[in-house]
Amino acid sequence: MMNYHNDPPQSTIGQVLIEALPYIRKFEDKTFVIKYGGSAMKDEVLKDAFAQNVTLLRKVGINVVLVHGGGDAITGTAEKMGIETQFIHGKRVTDKEMITVVQMTLAGKVNQDIVRLISEHGAKAVGVSGLDANTIKALPCRDAAHLGLVGEITRINKAYLDLLCHAKLIPVIAPIGFDDEGNVYNINADDAASAIAIALKAEKLIYVSDVAGVHHGETILKSVCKAEAADLIEGGVISGGMIPKALSAYKTLDGGVRKIHLIDGRLIHSLLLEIFTDQGVGTQFVSEKDSEP
Repeated sequence: MMNYHNDPPQSTIGQVLIEALPYIRKFEDKTFVIKYGGSAMKDEVLKDAFAQNVTLLRKVGINVVLVHGGGDAITGTAEKMGIETQFIHGKRVTDKEMITVVQMTLAGKVNQDIVRLISEHGAKAVGVSGLDANTIKALPCRDAAHLGLVGEITRINKAYLDLLCHAKLIPVIAPIGFDDEGNVYNINADDAASAIAIALKAEKLIYVSDVAGVHHGETILKSVCKAEAADLIEGGVISGGMIPKALSAYKTLDGGVRKIHLIDGRLIHSLLLEIFTDQGVGTQFVSEKDSEP
C-alpha cells in the first residue's frame, strides 16, 4: 500500500536532483496547466506540499496556470444556506441560487485560500475568476434543460493569461464562465483546464486528483499513446470513469497540447516526482510513443 504522506528516503534525494536538471532546462519558459482537485485540496499536509511544488515550478522558469475544483466546498456552503444539491450523471444541477453559491465559494474562499498558500511559499499567485477580463466565455451546455446554468466553453482569453504569465504570476483560475447576455455558468474544472491548455498551446496539462493513473493489474502504465488507447478500452484496462478521461486527454492532445499527465495528489510531492524524475509516478497520455520526457 502506498504511504501517501512519507517524503522520499534521504538516499534518493541526490539522484532526484541529478535527474531533475535536464528536465528543468527543457521546460524553462514552457507553460504547464495544472488541474487541482481531490484530496490534495483538502488535506493540510498535501495542500502545503502542493503549494511548495507549484512555487518551485515557477521559480525554475516554468509558466504555471492553475485551474481548481471545489465541489465539496460548494456542497457544504449550499447545505449551510439551506439549498439542496442535486446531481445528474455526476454533474451539479445549477439554478440561480446554486450559481450564486458556486461564485461565492469557488471565486471566493476556495480560490483565495489557494492564492494565499502559494504566496506564502514565495511565488506570486493571483486569483482569477473566469469572469475577469473575459477569461472564460461560455454558452449553455447541451443538457441545460436539466442541468440549468452549466456551461460549455466557447472562448478563452489567451492574451490575458499570457500577460499574467509574462509578469511571472501564477493565475489561479476559478472555473466560471459567462455569455454575452451576462448569464453566469458553472464550468466543469476538467473541461476548463483542457480548454485553457489548448488555448495556451501548453507543453503539459496535469490532472492532480485521487487517481494514480491507468492501472494494468498491479502496475500503473507509465505512458499510453493514442494508438494503444482503443485496445486498452476494448480490453477493459481503461474502464468506467477512466474512459472519458482518456478520450478527453486525446482531444486535448489533438488541440496542440504535447502531453497529458494523470497523477495521484495523495502522494506527497507527486507533481515534482512526475515532472522531474525519469520514472514518474503517474500515467502520461501522448499522441505517439517517443523517448522524450
